[in-house]
Amino acid sequence: MKKLFSLMMVGLLLILSACGSDGASSDGKSDSLKIGALYPLSGDLALLGEESYRGVELAVEEFNKNGGVEGKKVKLVKADATDADAGQAEANRLVNQEKIKAIVGSYSSSIAFAASEVTERNGVLYWELGAVSDSITDRKYQYVLRTNPPASYFSKVNIDFIKEVAAVKLGKKLNDVKVAITHEDSAYGTTIAEEAKKLAKKEGINIVTTQGYSSGSNDLSSVVLNLKKAQPDVLIAVSYLNDAILLARQSEELGFKVPVFIGNGGGHTMTDFKDAVGDLANGVFDVDFPQYKINREYTPGMDHFLELYKDKYGKDPRSGHSLSNYMGMKVVLDVLSEVGEVDPDKLKEAALKYSAEAGSTPTGWGVEYDSKNGQNKKGQPYMHQWIKGELVTVWPENVSVEEPVINK
Repeated sequence: MKKLFSLMMVGLLLILSACGSDGASSDGKSDSLKIGALYPLSGDLALLGEESYRGVELAVEEFNKNGGVEGKKVKLVKADATDADAGQAEANRLVNQEKIKAIVGSYSSSIAFAASEVTERNGVLYWELGAVSDSITDRKYQYVLRTNPPASYFSKVNIDFIKEVAAVKLGKKLNDVKVAITHEDSAYGTTIAEEAKKLAKKEGINIVTTQGYSSGSNDLSSVVLNLKKAQPDVLIAVSYLNDAILLARQSEELGFKVPVFIGNGGGHTMTDFKDAVGDLANGVFDVDFPQYKINREYTPGMDHFLELYKDKYGKDPRSGHSLSNYMGMKVVLDVLSEVGEVDPDKLKEAALKYSAEAGSTPTGWGVEYDSKNGQNKKGQPYMHQWIKGELVTVWPENVSVEEPVINK
């Protein structure tokens, strides 16, 4: 009898332990609100994947310290999605095993594309905070929202900058400016490149060559030689970290120089790029999410974010990806506070009514979601430039802290 009683007690303790691990209180009701966080936290994309996740983590920790939702804390359920296949698998795990009803992510366009297909089929809300491919929202899925600007917005900044700044400083008519494009060949690089070509054609800008390549390549010499042969005034480059470094080094080795080099997020944003190539970084422009040398009047709350980041991680952010995900997650949490529960339909409905003016958030972005495709219409990439080892915002004027410098 004693043995049976002991076994019953052990079983009861195991049940209570299991309930406790899922955030259940003694009355059987959950004392936490679970949200999936799907990012590449290992593998080739981990540097910016982890940096992006940190922004989400900081926003949630701050939110929970301030009381959560009527005393309920938000619990992040992490998923490590190293590539598109893993993104699909991890989204399935979050939805079917963890019973998650809302997921944020993911930094990588290919991962976001695959994961959001799973969530759409299951009526789970997918809230993208960092991936840029237009195809994520172009499908007009019912359960997809995106806070950050898409690739087509990046392309527009490239072309507008060439039109309004570069051509003037080069002393050339717009149709005399020769532009080359080089890009890694995933959804990220291809989308920005193709949209830039369309916009350039409309403006009468001459694209002299387009060079695609695999981001995993260990030799870009043929790409560099083709660019050198085209003799462009402006190079638009879309790269991850390793290929950005390789492109810079092999351009130096092969004597390829261009007056205006414009990177597009990815590798050209990271301090790791500057650390790897040294003085070669100076002068490189970069279209991207907001960085930290920026007009603070237009980005209220940025200094607070930097304090939170340094207190937790012991160093400054490696890029603006953490900031953008922090801002995006704060929007998610604002909407969650209004709804009071993780209900995909109610969250989507509340998000479509949510609004913020440009210049009122830590990134400077406003918020207004398009009811047709879920894309935030008020997110905006900015033009930055590496100057004396720092990535400084140089355009447009309302966010800039320095003038763009072009060496003819």
